Amino acid sequence: MTYRYTNTNWLDVLYNCVRNTTGGVVSAATFLTERRGVSIHSERLRKKLRGVDGEAMSVEMALLLSEWMDEQEGAQEYSRDWMQALCAAEGLHVDSVPPANTAGWKSEAAALQAKFLDISMMIGRIAGVTAETVADGVISQAEADRLVPLLRDARVILHRMESNALRAAKGRR
Repeated sequence: MTYRYTNTNWLDVLYNCVRNTTGGVVSAATFLTERRGVSIHSERLRKKLRGVDGEAMSVEMALLLSEWMDEQEGAQEYSRDWMQALCAAEGLHVDSVPPANTAGWKSEAAALQAKFLDISMMIGRIAGVTAETVADGVISQAEADRLVPLLRDARVILHRMESNALRAAKGRR
């Protein structure tokens, strides 16, 4: 039977991120062995990441895996996705808000207006996916996996809008 990994379970997210990073689980195990001074075989790490055979992933080890991903080309963009999934499962919502591209904006007001258009388009996409998701009255894991990233992306735009508004108002008191 094939196991389907989700983007809402923190262990699934962490496992997918490690697997998608250059070198995968084998390189991650090597990093952990060197960093902690305690040997861990790649297959034992794989079991911890999958939560099988009584193996469990500690938050400390997950943080070290994020550190390892941060050192790898292109992995910085997803190295902490597992934290978002963990927090969301506990009713907390955190967002990574990388610096926005501010080149070409004449003012904070222009940037705010552009982000308003972005969020309006995003809301349209969210509305479409939500309509499809709730049409049968049941939300499947696959449907949640489609909807959750859109909702997170919308929150990032809203955070940036908040920053633009605060920066624009800063000197006008």
